[in-house]
Amino acid sequence: MVLTLLSGVMIAVGLAGIVLPVLPGPILIVGGVAVWAVPRGDEVGWWVLGIAVLVTVAGQVAKYLLPGRRLKASGVPTRTLLAGLVLGVVGFFVIPVVGLFLGFVLGVWLAELVRLPDAATAWRSAREALTAVGWSILIELAAGLVATAVWIGGLVLG
Repeated sequence: MVLTLLSGVMIAVGLAGIVLPVLPGPILIVGGVAVWAVPRGDEVGWWVLGIAVLVTVAGQVAKYLLPGRRLKASGVPTRTLLAGLVLGVVGFFVIPVVGLFLGFVLGVWLAELVRLPDAATAWRSAREALTAVGWSILIELAAGLVATAVWIGGLVLG
């Protein structure tokens, strides 16, 4: 019972960590499932853990491949995203939590403003980058929710 509760808390924190990228969400979700599954040592536990790991790994691969294709097609360079990441981290410490998002948007837009001829073109390009990041978060969240549903199914079955 205690391990199930701990597992549930870890999974919930992991889901929050996907939406607020401060914590390693997918790792916490898989860790939470493992905290529940490994001590059980039965077939249900191992199947649930295996499926949760596969879904999480597939989500991690998809979150980079699918939005990455869109970014390549729109011509947004990796350094633009890195600039957003750097200013996002700085923003997080200046304005806790909200600063992460504000700093990321500002960093992406500034990097594109330096690279492109005018503010309107830079904003269109920055919007493409932000859309790709949004898709990445949604893909990772979907994988986390599926892994959570598998764990809940294991609770019901086992």
